[in-house]
Amino acid sequence: MPDRTSAQPVAQPGPALGTLFVERNLDLVGKLYQRSVYPSAFDVASGKRLPSPLVVDLDPTTVCDLACPECISSQVLHHGQIGKDRIVRLAYELAESDVRAVILIGGGEPLLHRAIGEIIEVLHGAGIQLGLVTNGTQIHRHIDQLSTMLSWVRVSVDAGSAGTFQSFRPSRGKRSAFPQVIDNMRLLASRKQGRLGYSFLLMQRFDEAGKVTASNYNEVYQAGVLAREIGCDYFEVKAMLDEDHYTVNQSAEDIELVETQVARLRELQDDSFHILHSSNWQAVRRGSDPVQPKDYRTCAVTELRTTITPTGVFVCPYHRGNPKGRIGDISQTTFAEMWSAADTTVIDPSEDCRFVCARHASNQEIALLPERPAPDDLDDDFDPFI
Repeated sequence: MPDRTSAQPVAQPGPALGTLFVERNLDLVGKLYQRSVYPSAFDVASGKRLPSPLVVDLDPTTVCDLACPECISSQVLHHGQIGKDRIVRLAYELAESDVRAVILIGGGEPLLHRAIGEIIEVLHGAGIQLGLVTNGTQIHRHIDQLSTMLSWVRVSVDAGSAGTFQSFRPSRGKRSAFPQVIDNMRLLASRKQGRLGYSFLLMQRFDEAGKVTASNYNEVYQAGVLAREIGCDYFEVKAMLDEDHYTVNQSAEDIELVETQVARLRELQDDSFHILHSSNWQAVRRGSDPVQPKDYRTCAVTELRTTITPTGVFVCPYHRGNPKGRIGDISQTTFAEMWSAADTTVIDPSEDCRFVCARHASNQEIALLPERPAPDDLDDDFDPFI
């Protein structure tokens, strides 16, 4: 299954992934000051509800073709999918709303939904920008849509060899899916108009005494070189999380092992290939406390983004499957009806979100907007994935 942590898009279609471009697309606070985003952020800061969120994380299915032992979404897997007719209608409903970006993700593998091609075509045709987080096994089946209609695709690989891939991302059959995933990424790289990323989630297993019994830490450099050779636009290193989304701090020796490889990979960077640190790995390498205190009681970003799944609509991906974070259901109502009745304040970040949240800084910034004069010059729109 794809990695679900900090699902944050990095780029949009364009000729090169230059340093400035990368920095802008990773700056979630800066994205609030785009012309089409700032008015909505200000309204939310002023206590108003939006007619629809600006971004939707859409889980078409909870079915997955891999059997990853460390799957962070294991509790929400294999609970069905949004029906074909319903999800196509949903795509049209989103197309008629103010939603500007949709991320196809999920507790399962989004490309396994039989209507995924039609969903992509409807949303793309409406001018909605699309991102995809995938395990990569099904890319070849939808290559026409993925290569021409998506702003970005991020593949959760987490290995640099077939053996390590089979250990941490075993298929439900006996053979490693690694060769198929790499071939699929190579195919997409040769035809893509958007951006392609190789995601590497650092993982370890321990015995009862705390000794490491399996690790992919020594394959960071190998995987990064492979990502560049395939034709990926970026290679991203991410930290391991526990089942409650808290970062798992690492030993100094393991951090050095990773950082040494990352330093070598940075020598391979150019305008078309970049090495990225996720926010959670940056926290680990700094030795930050896995607990991130928050002094606000409501999350403003839940009004700007939401997560639609086969088992309900949730305030955000961190609370996918959490009954407390469930704000509605699109199986019996339209998206507009669900959203108008939703209470996006059901989660108290000071109590329910003590893990490191990628959008903590965005919440802090939004809270300050009413106290500040309106900006003289807003940025032209460059990335709707706030």
